[in-house]
Amino acid sequence: MVGLPPAARLRRASDFAALRQAERWQGRHFLLRWHTGSERNARLGLAVSRKVSKRAVERNRIKRVVRESFRAEREGLPALDILVIARTSAAGIPNPVLVADLGLAWRKLKTLKPTPAPGTIGG
Repeated sequence: MVGLPPAARLRRASDFAALRQAERWQGRHFLLRWHTGSERNARLGLAVSRKVSKRAVERNRIKRVVRESFRAEREGLPALDILVIARTSAAGIPNPVLVADLGLAWRKLKTLKPTPAPGTIGG
């Protein structure tokens, strides 16, 4: 298993702060915020607070599921900075259900990908 490279993660406080006024999508177990990033590829930030679960094991499981789902979809996503915020409903939910909810989010974000103009090569 290969981890997310540092270039695929939101790491600075300023990166997270820029997402406060960003576009949003609300799923059943996650809230996503995004805006066009300065990087060439999509970057991921996570917020899984103690309100979601007091158990660190549960919070870490949710983060692992989100990271793995993002890793699988990253190449197809536009160059966005994405913050995934877990809702309290995510605690105790089986992994396949969480992955399905994230799948809806990734499909929504893929529609934002600019398509190349007709007659051009690449994009």
